[in-house]
Amino acid sequence: MIYLDNAATTLHKPPEVVEAVSQAMQTLGNAGRGVNEASLDAARSIFGTRVKLASFFHVADPAQVAFTSNATESLNIALKGTLNPGDHVITTVTEHNSVLRPLYELMEQGVEVTHLPCDAKGNVTVDQFAGAIQSNTRAIVTSHASNVTGNVKDITALGQLAREHGLLFIVDAAQTAGILQIDVQAMHIDLLCFTGHKGMLGPQGTGGICVRPGLAVRPLKTGGSGVQTYNKHHPSQMPTALEAGTLNGHGIAGLSAAVDYLQKTTLQTIHARETALMKQFLELARQIDGIRLYGDYEAEDRCAIVSLNLPGLDSAAVGDALFNDYDISVRTGGHCAPLMHETFGTKETGAVRFSFSHFNTEEEIRTAGEALKDLAERTR
Repeated sequence: MIYLDNAATTLHKPPEVVEAVSQAMQTLGNAGRGVNEASLDAARSIFGTRVKLASFFHVADPAQVAFTSNATESLNIALKGTLNPGDHVITTVTEHNSVLRPLYELMEQGVEVTHLPCDAKGNVTVDQFAGAIQSNTRAIVTSHASNVTGNVKDITALGQLAREHGLLFIVDAAQTAGILQIDVQAMHIDLLCFTGHKGMLGPQGTGGICVRPGLAVRPLKTGGSGVQTYNKHHPSQMPTALEAGTLNGHGIAGLSAAVDYLQKTTLQTIHARETALMKQFLELARQIDGIRLYGDYEAEDRCAIVSLNLPGLDSAAVGDALFNDYDISVRTGGHCAPLMHETFGTKETGAVRFSFSHFNTEEEIRTAGEALKDLAERTR
């Protein structure tokens, strides 16, 4: 199988990640729930990973990195833990449902939301954000990169804008963590939400939220913490405040090994490789008559995603044919980004998304391009 659905989850992980998970499942106990060696080893592993992630994202204090199960949980914590009735939030139509649905819930509770439109290529400008600021604006919430187009927003400029106006800046880094450099201090990010199973190359069920020091966030969950057992209230100190219950210690051990791999290989090398594969595929796709591409492919800085439609074909039919006839895995449909598809006029057909990993090969890309061309000719 040729796997080209890496924006959903990276299938091919570094061998050391697999080994770390396997080792952890054989040795780690429950962190903070005992003084036996297995429990202490789990605590050391989790703390060590927290320190690595703080360095990776340039978080000033490792205690401000809390582990979650994925970016969706992180975004729910960030949004529901900081916004109140009467607050105004600026977001965009390019967002994933992990942002949109929590905001829809909050709208029912009295939060006001502005969804900025994008242009024909899926871009939203900093000026649009600036123009939407109101007297009651509390936060800017946006993805670093779209999971449909791969377009990257100018997070540094948006962070500066938020800082100048005293706004919270909440960033969904599901598509960029592990691929693009992220410095929460330089970018003025108050809440960074990331997942471990995509560009970070870690296991599913891992992720986190990086919280600016001094910012209090209401927990999404309360319960066992391993400390302050007789306190009727959940501890307010980070990271315990956002980590109720047993953490995924086995997955976090794998995430630790993934961060080591990323540091050793370097994000620059990974991103350059993925970009080269994307451009190779894009050149082949553009040779197909009538093909429709979605996104800004002239931008230098973007994620390795190509979304498209073949003339006269539903995306699901194309995806099924690619898998059944050519053993190529892609993503089709709405990609959990309904407003983006409404903008592109693809609500009914969806789109076929190819997303690349540095583990893919040039031969796989050639095969995918030829398969797409063959499929277009067969159905003409």
